[in-house]
Amino acid sequence: MARFLFSLLLVLTFFAPVNAQISPNKSELITAPKNHSPKKATLFSAVLPGLGQAYNKKYWKIPIVYAGIGTMTYFIVTNRTIFLQAKEAYNYAANESDYPTDNPFVAKFTEGTYDKADLLEIRDYYRRSMELSWIFMGVWYVLNIIDANVDAHFFNYDISDNLTLHIQPMVEPDCFSGNPIGNNLQTGLAFRITF
Repeated sequence: MARFLFSLLLVLTFFAPVNAQISPNKSELITAPKNHSPKKATLFSAVLPGLGQAYNKKYWKIPIVYAGIGTMTYFIVTNRTIFLQAKEAYNYAANESDYPTDNPFVAKFTEGTYDKADLLEIRDYYRRSMELSWIFMGVWYVLNIIDANVDAHFFNYDISDNLTLHIQPMVEPDCFSGNPIGNNLQTGLAFRITF
């Protein structure tokens, strides 16, 4: 008996490597689904805003990202332009030096509409507005990166119609009322989740 088992083991050992060398048909191969990497989506979105959304196949979000960036850029440029004009007018008022008269704040100062304190207040207001616009631009950029990361985490999440929440009215007897004979009923809402 031991001789038979040894012979069987020897035969199986000889043919085992041969089976490993046979390659299956291409139709029999099962490929594993590609992993969707949140790290890659985050990196893409950090390098170029909107690229992480494209990687996540959420193409409709790309115009929203660039609309926010464009809006913040508009406010930065506008506030900076007015800030520089107000700064130039304040320097003119402080030094009485020669500056171009195409500056509207210099013109209003020479007309007497604005005084030095008004020009200083306008300059500081638009400087703060410009800096705040830069902060909002940074926040928008970070939100773009966070959105790409969260979307990548939920890329394979099932959102089919099988995920439902049913809310129904409920009436049942009150077992804990202490009245064994009474006809006490409890009313409420029943929440049923199916997935």
